[in-house]
Amino acid sequence: MIKFLNNMKISSTIQSILLITFIVIGNISFAQKNTPLELGATIPLSEILMISVNDEKMSLNNNFNENGLLVVFSCNTCPFVVMWEDRYRQLEKMCEKNNIGMVYINSNEAKRRGDDSLEAMKDYAKKMGYTFPYLVDQKSALANAFGAKTTPHTYLFNKNKSLVYKGAIDDNFRDVSQVNETYLLNAIEQMVSGKDIKIKETKAKGCSIKRQQKN
Repeated sequence: MIKFLNNMKISSTIQSILLITFIVIGNISFAQKNTPLELGATIPLSEILMISVNDEKMSLNNNFNENGLLVVFSCNTCPFVVMWEDRYRQLEKMCEKNNIGMVYINSNEAKRRGDDSLEAMKDYAKKMGYTFPYLVDQKSALANAFGAKTTPHTYLFNKNKSLVYKGAIDDNFRDVSQVNETYLLNAIEQMVSGKDIKIKETKAKGCSIKRQQKN
């Protein structure tokens, strides 16, 4: 999608319109029964085991660290993930520095035989140099429990396993140099400093999570 848009040499305004349309169409399929996780809630399904790109079985609890856990619902091909990838590295460094666990979750069950297969995930994680686990969410169980809608969609839990921030990484997916609000980095800094998180929730922007449709 990104490559396609860039090759077309169209204005940034039109590109933005096309990408927003892409979000809206994708999000129509999000099931209403998947209730969004509320702030203050504890980590759901924290003990279920998921396969990592290293062929290890692990849970969210296994990745929880001294000061909390950051859960990032992601995938391999979404244009929004691609544009936010440079911010992923910042988050990894921030979490490592502050003893916060971090996991990437791939819930695109409908694309498990294609772009979001385990093998494709392995290739992508290696290409991007992920330093934290990248896990397969079978049947989108974790995404459903969180009420996650998009890739990316982020959830930050404190040392008591309570949700303290959810939503977008920052306010500009297109250009890191144009970012005004680093929502997630700010939330992490404020959390580890024992301060009240000023912005606790933002709207996640991205591609819809591709859940398997029931017959």
